[in-house]
Amino acid sequence: MTDLLSATPEGYTEAARLLGRGELVAFATETVYGLGGDARNSEAVAAIYTAKGRPKFNPLIVHVHSVEMAERYVTIPEAARPLIARYWPGPLTLVLPLRPDAGISDLVTAGLDTLAIRMPAHPVARKLLQEYDGPLAAPSANPSGRISPTTAAHVMDGLSGRIAAVLEGGACGVGVESTILSLDPLALLRPGGLALEEIEATLGRALPTGGNADKPNAPGQLKSHYAPGAAVRLNATDRQSGEIWIGFGSHCAGADFNLSEAGDTTEAATRLFGLLREADALAQQKGASCIAVAPVPDTGLGLAVNDRLDRAAAPRP
Repeated sequence: MTDLLSATPEGYTEAARLLGRGELVAFATETVYGLGGDARNSEAVAAIYTAKGRPKFNPLIVHVHSVEMAERYVTIPEAARPLIARYWPGPLTLVLPLRPDAGISDLVTAGLDTLAIRMPAHPVARKLLQEYDGPLAAPSANPSGRISPTTAAHVMDGLSGRIAAVLEGGACGVGVESTILSLDPLALLRPGGLALEEIEATLGRALPTGGNADKPNAPGQLKSHYAPGAAVRLNATDRQSGEIWIGFGSHCAGADFNLSEAGDTTEAATRLFGLLREADALAQQKGASCIAVAPVPDTGLGLAVNDRLDRAAAPRP
């Protein structure tokens, strides 16, 4: 049985108690709900992989409540300081050198000598991390490869009975996972809730892309991910027979759903996973075999939206 905990002093205390026992607790962040387990406890981390059905070669992000806490586990190079100063707490994950004495489970890093780490901004995540004061490995709280959760109900739909508790925190404000950067070499590993243009403006330079779907060095690089039950067709300017259509912009008259009537990529990111779930349910109800999605520009958070859609539409393993 999975308990639903409220964001009260009693809820935080119970969540921290469960984490201390090696149990798994899902919690709200500003991006999506994360499935938390103590990153120092290999049994807890193994339970995350088991609950999600996640491949063990796919690294996990560790969440911390402060820069000082991050420095217990990673070495922070000077090149990372301006990014941390501007974007932490927030939807930015940095892949940094793992400290030899970090005590982080090898299952978190997939045996690499780096650690993906971030400081979430959501008040529920921050309060839980402060209450527990330990590093929480927390991938998205959903079965691996499926649509990421942006509400507690989404978590319960996918993981009820597999984890100890969900700490309620309302709907996630950003709606897609964090942006991931490596520092050595400097590269974008995963587009996400912080726009690439904003990071490039901060750094004063263009960012190359990195990552390897066959041997990931950060989460979110698998070719097939974020997938609904129905197939997904991209760049659809209309609905074909047997399809549910998700539009983007005011010109998509007759679409079953719309990521943003105003053509706003930030709104599209916030609505993406929720609408994919709704479209999948409607497809099941109507016997439709495919979800068609209108083109979304790559500007702003559109880059992250299209990354998730590309992976949702990829051939399933």
